[in-house]
Amino acid sequence: MSFDPDRVRTVTFDSYSTLVDVEAAEAALADRVPDPEPVSRLWRSRSLAYTFVANAIDAYQPFYEMNRDALTYALEAHGVDLPAAERDEILAVYHELEVFDDVRSGIERLREGGYETYVLSNGNPEMLDSMVEHAGIEDLVADAISADEVETFKPAAGLYRHGAARTGTPIDEVVHVTAGWFDVMGAAHAGMQAVRLDRKGTPWEPFDGEPDRTVESIHELADALGV
Repeated sequence: MSFDPDRVRTVTFDSYSTLVDVEAAEAALADRVPDPEPVSRLWRSRSLAYTFVANAIDAYQPFYEMNRDALTYALEAHGVDLPAAERDEILAVYHELEVFDDVRSGIERLREGGYETYVLSNGNPEMLDSMVEHAGIEDLVADAISADEVETFKPAAGLYRHGAARTGTPIDEVVHVTAGWFDVMGAAHAGMQAVRLDRKGTPWEPFDGEPDRTVESIHELADALGV
């Protein structure tokens, strides 16, 4: 595949790991868990696994609840017994995750270049509202489009098609930007151009083709779009 900037009218962004750093959630575990890193890693991986399974067996629940169940499992798997109130305090960190440095300035460039920008995420509306506010991009993104609107998670094609329809843009004129490998595949399969935002230099998953383009920052995407 190859990136075609002339075909792009609208840019959609994933939220978690793309605009905000989910690894920052580890800090919320640090005061309560002896070894927070493996708990945090298992929490995130189970959270995503639950969404994949939910799609397959029609067991949707809002992503915040998926995240709650995943945290409960990760704590129990590592022998950590915390009361519900403390688990809720840890979970609430998702409303104020650390924002990547290039987010506001990079999206600003895209907007100044004439591109409409949106968030397209598994997060439920309350999560996305707080994420957009915390990231300080309310004035830059036209809307935040949630999986909750169709009760289907990524990488199901229906969510990307819904997202394109919500932006009012033909799906082949949308580029989706994400740090998630499965999100790249889902967007491409649905008919979007798919840009992988890889800030850490990690290897690509070795099946089902390549991203249309890989960038290290939103500014690199703006460069590729000529703005």
